[in-house]
Amino acid sequence: MPNYFLAKTDPRVYSIEDFAKEKITTWDGVHNFQAINIIKQWQVGDFVLIYHSQGESAIVGISKVISNPKENLKDTRPSWVADLELIKIFEPIQKITLKQIKESGLFADFPLIKQPRLSTMKCSLEFINWLRTQGLQI
Repeated sequence: MPNYFLAKTDPRVYSIEDFAKEKITTWDGVHNFQAINIIKQWQVGDFVLIYHSQGESAIVGISKVISNPKENLKDTRPSWVADLELIKIFEPIQKITLKQIKESGLFADFPLIKQPRLSTMKCSLEFINWLRTQGLQI
């Protein structure tokens, strides 16, 4: 059974529309050690929810891990990368916002709520199942 993760991106830097044009991207730019440790857990076949931060604050799409994580030797700071393939962009009506997640009252310990500056995190099965009850086909 695949694992689910969430990765944040500032849409002004790299948006879901940018990802859609490329279809496959190397997820990079993560330097926080806690977030790097999450990326190191990614395995081929795992799913990564794409979250727009900086204003929109919503889950906007889903991708699949297609390469094993590796150290990014091109970066002067510690960094790990992996390749992701876009599976689906969620329609505006489907997007799940941070406000909705908070208002559910179910995920106070989820890093998206508890550690809002963390850019990459693992998603619990409870969270994934809740997203499905909200209409996301993931």
